[in-house]
Amino acid sequence: MKIFTATQIRDLDKYTIEHEPVKSIDLMERAARALTTSIVSRWGTNVPVVVFAGPGNNGGDALAVARLLTERGYQVQTFLFNISGKLSADCAENKQRLLTKKGRPLLTEVTQEFDPPQLEKGMLVVDGLFGSGLSKPLAGGFASLVKYINAAPAQVVSIDVPSGLMTEDNSYNVRANIIKADVTLTLQHKKLSFFFAEHQQYIGQVEVLDIGLSQEGIEKMDAQFTLTEKTDVQLLLKPRDAFAHKGTMGHALLVAGSYGMAGAAILAARACMRSGAGKLTVHTPRRNVPILQTAVPEAVLHTDREETIFSEAVPTDAFQAVAVGPGIGTVEPTAIAMIAQLRRTQCPVVADADALNILAARHAWLQQLPKGVILTPHPKELERLEGQCTDSYERLTKARQLAERLQGYVILKGHRSAVCMPDGHVAFNTTGNAGMATAGSGDVLTGVLLGLLARGYSQREACLLGVYLHGLAGDLAANDLGEESLMAGDIVQYLPKAFLAL
Repeated sequence: MKIFTATQIRDLDKYTIEHEPVKSIDLMERAARALTTSIVSRWGTNVPVVVFAGPGNNGGDALAVARLLTERGYQVQTFLFNISGKLSADCAENKQRLLTKKGRPLLTEVTQEFDPPQLEKGMLVVDGLFGSGLSKPLAGGFASLVKYINAAPAQVVSIDVPSGLMTEDNSYNVRANIIKADVTLTLQHKKLSFFFAEHQQYIGQVEVLDIGLSQEGIEKMDAQFTLTEKTDVQLLLKPRDAFAHKGTMGHALLVAGSYGMAGAAILAARACMRSGAGKLTVHTPRRNVPILQTAVPEAVLHTDREETIFSEAVPTDAFQAVAVGPGIGTVEPTAIAMIAQLRRTQCPVVADADALNILAARHAWLQQLPKGVILTPHPKELERLEGQCTDSYERLTKARQLAERLQGYVILKGHRSAVCMPDGHVAFNTTGNAGMATAGSGDVLTGVLLGLLARGYSQREACLLGVYLHGLAGDLAANDLGEESLMAGDIVQYLPKAFLAL
C-alpha cells in the first residue's frame, strides 16, 4: 500500500475529480458518508455530538457529517470557524446544505469572539478544523481551542488527521497545539506521520476509510513510502526445488559472539537455519565453542585464534552471504578485524549490533562498506551513526540519506520498522508487537536476513521478507505466550509457523 504526501493527496483528489469524473462536492459527500457510517458504528444516537469545522475542505467534510448525523437522529451542535471571512467552495456549499435542514438552527458560524460549549463526559467531539493540508503549527484562537478540547472529558474523533498534526514533518510543530483524538478516521490511506511513535498520543485508534479515489491514479502515482503487506511478501517467496540439497540452498557465514556473549551468536545462528540456509558456519572465539556446539549442532564452527574475541577476518569465497556483529564487542583488534571482514566480503553482507557500534566510533570507515550492504540499527544506533535527532521524522530522513549515500539498505528497527533502500524508497513493515522489545530480538533478525540472503534472495527481497517474517513470528508467539513473557528465542521457535502462514 502506498503512503502519499499531502501534495500527492491533493493531486490524487484532483485526478479522481477529472478522470472519474466526479464533482468535488460529490466526492466530499462520498467521504462524509464513509465517515458517518464509521461514527454511527461506534456511538449511538444517545451521545450528544459537537462538531468543530474549519474553513477549508476538512471543515466541509465536518459540516456534511453534521448534516448526515442529524438525519440519523443524533443531537448535533455545529461550530464553523470563519475568522477570515473566506470558506473553500465545498465548505461554503455544505454550510448552505446544513442551514437548509428543517428544524432548529444547527449551525453557529464563528467570525470573531467564540464562547465554547461545555464539553462533558459522554459527549462526542468531531474534529474537522484542519486536515492534511496544514503546513504550519496552529496558533492564536485555534491553538486555544485545541487545548480546550484536549482538556475536556469528551471523546474526540478526528477527520483524516488530528487538527494541528502535519502529515509528514512535525519537527517544528507545537505539540501542545495538536488535537489528541481517541479515533482518527483517515481517508483512503494512512499518513506518514502516523508511523512515528511520538504521534500515537494524537491519532489514537486509526481506521482507514475507502472513499473511492481513483485506483488508476493511485497506481500511476509514485510513492516514496509504502506499507509492506502480506500479499507483497507472498509474491517474494521462493519455492524449494524437489531435488534441492544443502549445497544448493546456500552457505552462510556468521561472525558473532565474544566470550560472555555467545547467546547472540546462538540466536542469530538458529534464526539463520530456520530461515532456509542449507549450511551455516559460525566464526567465534575458542571459548564459545562448547556452548555453540551444544546449542546449535546444525552449524559448523570456525574458531578464531583468540580465546575471547573476534580478531581475524574470514575468507568468504565459499559463502553466499555473511553477517557480522552480534555480540562481537568493540575492542580495537575486533574493530580492525570487522572492517577487514566487510572490505573483503564480495557476497551480500549484513552488519548489525557491535559492527554498527564500531562504525559509529569510526565514521570514516563507512566509506569502505561494500555496495548493497545491509545495516540494521535501532534508533539509538542510527543516531550514533548519523547524529542526534529531534524526532522520528528526522531520524527516518537520516536513515534514508544513509542508505542512498552507501547505496545499501538501512533497516531502522522499531514498532513499524522502516526498510530504507538505495533509491530513497522506504517500506514500513506491518508485523510485530511490543513484546519483541527484548534483548536478542535484533540478533534473531540478523539471522533471518542472513538465511534468506544465503538462500538466494536479493538484498531488497531479504529485507522486505525478513523484517515481515521476524515480526510475524513475534506476533504468532505473542498470541500464544502473551507480549509480557515473550523472549527472543520464542521468535526463533515461531519462524516455522510464520513461513507456513505465508
